[in-house]
Amino acid sequence: MKFGGYVKKLTDRYRYHENKKLYVCYIILHILVVLTAVRCLLTQNYESFAICILVLFLFLVPAFIEDTFHIRIPPLFLGIIFCFIFAAEILGEVNHYYVKIPGWDTVLHTMNGFLCAAVGFSLVYLLNRGSKNVNLSPFYLTVVAFCFSMTIGVIWEFFEFAMDQFFNLDMQKDFIVTTIGSVSLDPKHAQNVIKVSDIVETTITTAAGEVTKVKDGYLDIGIIDSMKDLLVNLVGALVFSIIGYITLKRDSPKASKVAEGFMIKPSEPDDEKNSQVDQTVGTRR
Repeated sequence: MKFGGYVKKLTDRYRYHENKKLYVCYIILHILVVLTAVRCLLTQNYESFAICILVLFLFLVPAFIEDTFHIRIPPLFLGIIFCFIFAAEILGEVNHYYVKIPGWDTVLHTMNGFLCAAVGFSLVYLLNRGSKNVNLSPFYLTVVAFCFSMTIGVIWEFFEFAMDQFFNLDMQKDFIVTTIGSVSLDPKHAQNVIKVSDIVETTITTAAGEVTKVKDGYLDIGIIDSMKDLLVNLVGALVFSIIGYITLKRDSPKASKVAEGFMIKPSEPDDEKNSQVDQTVGTRR
């Protein structure tokens, strides 16, 4: 099967003909990414152009996962995934929203915690549902979903730390603080915390004699950003875990409606049949 036929097979699995809103969202985001890629080429910003190509590839990943693991991702979940990718890579990285808009990174990490909890909840729910010998309680399911989301958040912070240490990418954005407390400043080395308040300027001097001044305070290197990201990830994970628990335990209509929009399910027989037909057509082409 040719690459074009394979891509068509993947995109057909999004079921755009069944959900017009998702289809419109997908098309608009693709157009915006392509326009951004053209702008990057015209301005010779090849790094951002590479990010645009990566985004177009990432848009195909959910369909590939559906096709490979024979699952069905709800349209609402797909739409949010597409918007999340666009917001993180195109708006955040290419258009510099991470530094232009305060709280942009915080919103995305909160959403990430929510989405990862939904994925974890769905995976454990599917395993629990498909097993005849295991019947997990709603509380256990929600705890696993919460832990899954937090684990993904921690792994991502490890990744950001590694990129900053080895490539100096500053993925863990720095903060300016005016008060610090450190035992490293204790001249007696007795582990006494020395507190420095009302910092108005920090001077950084290199071995070559180069001097850089940080105005308005002390430059915190990534620690606050990492802790903030994990905290908001916790909030997002906790919100979905509560929704999932209420759905399973109390059968709340409102909670069930929200959870249903994020619940990954096994592919239906019709979906599998259509997939096989698409594969046959693609092969003939």
